[in-house]
Amino acid sequence: MKPLIRLTVALALLLAVTSTARAAAILPGFGGSSLAANDDGSTGLIPLGFGINFFGVNGGNTTQVYLNNNGNITFLNPLSTFTPFGLLTAVQPIIAPFFGDVDTSSAPGNSELMTYGAGTFDGRAAFGVNWGTSGGIGVDYFAASATHTNSNNFQLIIVERFDTGAGNFDFMFNYDRIQWEAGQASGSDAQGCGGSSARVGWTNGGAADFELAGSGVNGAFLDSGTCVAGPGPNALILSSLNSTVLGRYIFNVREGGVVTPLTPVPEPATLLLLGGGLAAMTARRRGRRNAAK
Repeated sequence: MKPLIRLTVALALLLAVTSTARAAAILPGFGGSSLAANDDGSTGLIPLGFGINFFGVNGGNTTQVYLNNNGNITFLNPLSTFTPFGLLTAVQPIIAPFFGDVDTSSAPGNSELMTYGAGTFDGRAAFGVNWGTSGGIGVDYFAASATHTNSNNFQLIIVERFDTGAGNFDFMFNYDRIQWEAGQASGSDAQGCGGSSARVGWTNGGAADFELAGSGVNGAFLDSGTCVAGPGPNALILSSLNSTVLGRYIFNVREGGVVTPLTPVPEPATLLLLGGGLAAMTARRRGRRNAAK
C-alpha cells in the first residue's frame, strides 16, 4: 500500500474512533420531567432519590437540589444569574456543566427544553439533567433568532456511590456539541460568540472550587459552528477526565470532598499528534525516495 494511502486510512480510522467515543458521551434517558420553556428560570427543590454529601451542605445529607436553566444546579437557593462569574466568588455550592445564558423560550421549535429525571448508571441509582439530547437540536442562548445556527447539547449525571461510604457520589459532565459560549445580554454577538464566556466546574460556595481550563475564555470550549474556524484549545467534546469516553468528565466525591485528579486528558490531541507523525513519516520517506532517483 502506498504511503499516502496508508496515511489516509490511518487518519480515517482515528477520526472514526474519536467520533464513536464522542457520540457515546451523553447518556440516554433521565428525561422524565422538564422545565417549561423559559429564560433564566429554575425549578423548585427536586428530589434526587438519594442523599449526597457535598462538602457537608445541608448537614451532609442533600436529598434535593435546584435545577437552573442556565447550565447549573445549586444546593441552597435557585440561581437566575445569566452572565457567568468565577466560581471562586460564589456564595453557595454550585455544580456547573456549562454555566452560561441558556434560553429555551423558543422550545419546542428552535430549542430543546431542560429535562431531568431518575435513572441508573453502571447498575447504581442516578439522577440526570439534560440541556439538549444527543443528536437533538440542543439548547439556545439569549436571544437566539429563528435563523441562528449554533446550539449546545450537554448533560449532568449524579451517581449514588454508597458502596464506598454513606453520602458518597460521583458526578459527570457529558458533552455532545458546544457551539455557543455566551448570550447577547452577556456581550456575545448574534451567534452566541464572544462576550463573557461560560464557566465549567464546581464550588462549595467557599474556598473549595474548580474550573476547567478554558472557563471564561472566548472560543476555548467550542468544537464547531460559526464562532471558531476549528475546535477551540479546550473543546469540551475533545477531552475527558477519569473516563475513556471523549466528552465525559467524572468527579468522585468521597467523605464530602471532591477527590478526583483534576487534569483533563485531551485524547484527540494525541490523535492529531499521531496523525502529524504519520504525515511527517510519509514526507520523509517521499523525500528519501526522490533523493535516490
